[in-house]
Amino acid sequence: MAEESGPGAGAGSGGSSGAVSPDQEGARLLALEQAGLSSAADEGMDRFARIAARLADVPVALVSVAGAEHHSFPGMTGLEAPLSELRRTRPCAEVVSAGRLIVRDARTDPRTRGRPMVEELSVAGYAGLPLVDDDGVVLGSLCAIDRQPREWTDREVETLTDLAEACAAEIRLRIVTRRIEEARGETAALLTRSELVLRASEVLADTTGVGQVRHQVGELITRDLRPSFAGLSLAQERIPWDATEGRWPDGTVQDPAVDPVATPWPTGRAAREKRTVAVHGIQEVRAEYGDEAAARWERLGFASMVCVPLAGTRRVLGALAVAWRHRHEPDLGELAVLTATAAYAARALERALFVDERIDVARQLQDAMLTALPSVPGLEMAALYRPAVARDRVGGDWYDAYRLPAAGEGEEGSEASGGPTLAATIGDITGHDIRAATLMGQARSMLRQADHDHPGAGPAAAVGALHHSTTTLDLGLTGTLIHAHLTPRGEGWELTWTNAGHPPPLLAVPGAPCRVLAEHEMMLYPGLAEGGWQEYRQALPPGSTLLLYTDGLVERRGEDIDEAIERLGALLAAGTGTPLARLTHQLTVSMAGEEPDDDVALLALRCPGQA
Repeated sequence: MAEESGPGAGAGSGGSSGAVSPDQEGARLLALEQAGLSSAADEGMDRFARIAARLADVPVALVSVAGAEHHSFPGMTGLEAPLSELRRTRPCAEVVSAGRLIVRDARTDPRTRGRPMVEELSVAGYAGLPLVDDDGVVLGSLCAIDRQPREWTDREVETLTDLAEACAAEIRLRIVTRRIEEARGETAALLTRSELVLRASEVLADTTGVGQVRHQVGELITRDLRPSFAGLSLAQERIPWDATEGRWPDGTVQDPAVDPVATPWPTGRAAREKRTVAVHGIQEVRAEYGDEAAARWERLGFASMVCVPLAGTRRVLGALAVAWRHRHEPDLGELAVLTATAAYAARALERALFVDERIDVARQLQDAMLTALPSVPGLEMAALYRPAVARDRVGGDWYDAYRLPAAGEGEEGSEASGGPTLAATIGDITGHDIRAATLMGQARSMLRQADHDHPGAGPAAAVGALHHSTTTLDLGLTGTLIHAHLTPRGEGWELTWTNAGHPPPLLAVPGAPCRVLAEHEMMLYPGLAEGGWQEYRQALPPGSTLLLYTDGLVERRGEDIDEAIERLGALLAAGTGTPLARLTHQLTVSMAGEEPDDDVALLALRCPGQA
């Protein structure tokens, strides 16, 4: 007959004393969670309970685990409602978690007498064998329960002990499996974060403008760390504190401008104090930054925000701001990713600011070249230049119009002279960089000089002189242009032009289809033979409108350029009665949109009809 034994006697392979210290309690509850053991039915644990009942020939058997507030029975057989449905009872450490406990009659044994679990389960004979984890902590027990007093034999106790060890091994395997899965998840998260940092270093290394840096940082952070908002606040020397231009996942820009000195806000503090700043909840915002900041925080719908300074090589450029609409405290791995991303972003911003400054100079150069149109009696003119929406796309598009000297007189021509009165040019130098803008300025000046040095020689001669000069000086200029001279003829005008590979001019006359002046010659290119440009003539009757334009107006990916020119011609014909300034704007919006992908230049000339 088996001896009655107290805590720790024959506790199985775990060798546990059965006692659970306060320090072990959290680890024990975590182990139960990782094993998936609670008051919910568990098929595997139910199977162990049925086997125990058969082997010991008892009416009730349990796999019992000690939770924080209850004893739960994930494995059970023989209990009746409501216990069979609840699968739990009040705690009793002596019965479940004290190690091996063999009792003849729990109702009279001093260790168990009067315990709630004994009364609820109507326990008399009781054999409980501990279930121990790898750390030696008793998680619960495998229990065989008889309604009558029971003399337990050594064989019965030995059999239940082996079964308890098998059950504990199953639990330990579950715990290990869960921990492996968690470790894999953590490893995957670390790998993802490492990939994010690597991708940030690669992507941001190729950025050329501040807008592109903003976009790439937003893409990286929102896609991988899943915040509600991510953006950059920039404090630049040449301009005021810029807007925190971030976006929600739907692309909406949410954050207005924040002055780091005058406006209390986490991004400003991060930039000023050169440290990472985190805030959680509106109360903390109100306490740290004031009521105005709290109102703004509530309006944005944030719950947590982390701001990391953008430390450049010479100064702090601003802050990276990341926010969540639910409370989120980033772990060390996330903070490391944000810090690394902010470092790469700061380097990219320094390069971008330098490039943007050079682009601003090129934009100013372009604007300076687009001088006011001259006033010519009997001729209306309007011009429009629209740069590409991408700030880094500086190009060589230009238009020009100027009075011509009379042949042999060295002074501006007039209707009385009988010679050409006006020169008009539209051109596009190859490239989208500062060099293209610079070459455009040189070409414009050279073409003007050629016209004034050779009065009466015609537009083809001026283009030939331009080609000769750029080739002789080895400027490497390539591109297209249309250069035209306009001469008064009766009530209208005569157009003489040469086309160096440029999109054709369009001529709209009221009451007639728009005409495409398709005659053209070779483009400007170093090394081509000189004298390769011809002149063409076309009468411009009263009421007619001539349109010169660059390819940014008609060239679209996936669209045939001839069809686009035909559509532009239809719009021009429909607008012969529209004032020229309004017409050029309407044509640009209709053909290229409010934010064109490429630079667009237009020059429109109209011969007014008789009053």
